[in-house]
Amino acid sequence: MFSKRELQLVVISDVHLGTFGCHAKELLHYLKSINPNTLVLNGDIIDMWNFRKSYFPSSHMDVLRYVMKMASKGTNVYYITGNHDEMLRKYTDLQLGNLQIVDKLLLSLNGKKTWIFHGDVFDSSTKGYAKILAKLGGKGYDLLILINCFVNWCLRLIGKEKMSFSKKIKNSVKKAVSFITDFETTAAELAIEKKYDYVVCGHIHMPQMKEVKTEKGKVIYLNSGDWVENLTALEYQDGRWEMYTYNKKELENLPHTKDVFELESIVTKILAS
Repeated sequence: MFSKRELQLVVISDVHLGTFGCHAKELLHYLKSINPNTLVLNGDIIDMWNFRKSYFPSSHMDVLRYVMKMASKGTNVYYITGNHDEMLRKYTDLQLGNLQIVDKLLLSLNGKKTWIFHGDVFDSSTKGYAKILAKLGGKGYDLLILINCFVNWCLRLIGKEKMSFSKKIKNSVKKAVSFITDFETTAAELAIEKKYDYVVCGHIHMPQMKEVKTEKGKVIYLNSGDWVENLTALEYQDGRWEMYTYNKKELENLPHTKDVFELESIVTKILAS
């Protein structure tokens, strides 16, 4: 009999449901393998920038259904809004049973002050005219991921290792590397000023766990990565953080039941408003 892993807290972000690059099936496998007391969806879960009625597969809806099922069975679910799902910010503090929509979250983990937010507040490209360019860039990123999937499929056929186009671009462009470093530093320094022990972000699709020290103190900076390329989540249990990376061999053969949950009407109302 398969037994789910018991966890105190799980944080996932940047799922981008509604885009070609989203690994919804893999995420669903992962969610069905765990039983967290608290699940934090740290922004960009539904990609409303690129959302189109013609593309929202059943596997993507299945993720939303299962999250609602987790909430109905006792998991505390916090949906923190990001830039790609900023439309939901009009519903901040809305609570449906154990599911709550928030802009940020403060938790106490074994006496440690934990600050969780998406991170787009530090990104000027999500504001004003730059936001239009960012949306266009998002569509280009989605196309790049689609092409990358085809290339990796071809590489697997000939027995070669898969590659990530976007990671190569990010690592080779100095400005991109600098942005990621600045993002992490800004988040950490602000958390130190506020005297938090942990600061947890998403947004930049870069899984990370590290201690940051300044003359004012120190903080543990964490980033949950994404479910487009890295397929990662942050897990907290027994006073320790771990970075989970999706393991296909470990999860794809687990017994999965078909979950039925009436969610379409709720999602339709939110997207239409």
